[in-house]
Amino acid sequence: MKKLVLIIFVFLGVSACKVNPFTGQKTLNFYPNSQVFPSAFAQYDQFLTENNVVTGTEDAQMITRVGQRISSAAERWLTANGHPGYLQDYAWEYNLVKDETVNAWCMPGGKIVFYTGILPITQTETGVAVVMGHEVAHALADHGAQRMSAGTLQQLGAVAGNVAIKNEQTLGIFNQAYGVGTQYLGMLPFSRSHETEADRIGLQIMAIAGYDPYEAAELWKRMKANSGGESPPEFMSTHPSNDTRINNLTAWAPDAAAEAAKFGVTSFK
Repeated sequence: MKKLVLIIFVFLGVSACKVNPFTGQKTLNFYPNSQVFPSAFAQYDQFLTENNVVTGTEDAQMITRVGQRISSAAERWLTANGHPGYLQDYAWEYNLVKDETVNAWCMPGGKIVFYTGILPITQTETGVAVVMGHEVAHALADHGAQRMSAGTLQQLGAVAGNVAIKNEQTLGIFNQAYGVGTQYLGMLPFSRSHETEADRIGLQIMAIAGYDPYEAAELWKRMKANSGGESPPEFMSTHPSNDTRINNLTAWAPDAAAEAAKFGVTSFK
């Protein structure tokens, strides 16, 4: 059993070699699109049947318009940088759902939902573009598959420990320490790194799509005000703090504008 677990770890480590084209770095991802996307698409369709999808309104049309502009900008960037077929398996879809939750999310393969509750915070089409860029970036960087991969490794680590440790008292201590340790030292930092990466990639592609990257920090200032400044300590959260995001987006905006200029975009909405 120990040998089997070791073989599985080695196999997964060798196979986890997909490269993020926006960073040039290898990512922890051993789930191919062909395995992840069909399930995500089915879950997305099921969600839409069970919720109030807004159609035909100006807001719904804006969500679709912004999503199409940003995903097109992403394809332009990928093609220009040597990845012309990267999006061949994606099936972009952008829906507005009537719900007061201040949120938006993306499933693998480009299936995106905005809740109506976030629109008073985004305020403008550019504000929507900030959020849309972030969600599109999650899809581009395969963050969903990476989270699945990390979860698999976490589970395998627990199995290996339970196989190796025979003393029940020691095993109890291990399981408790392993659960807390992998959560706070592994899974949460991993999630925060994804959010930060999506912020940076999203800022870049929204600028290429013609939306002002300098407005991203302003959007997050409104998000901070809406939360009343209340949030868990960053090390206990899946997301960076509002202040961290505001500072990052402010620092990255000039680089995003410079990247957009390479595509002939020198003025913004």
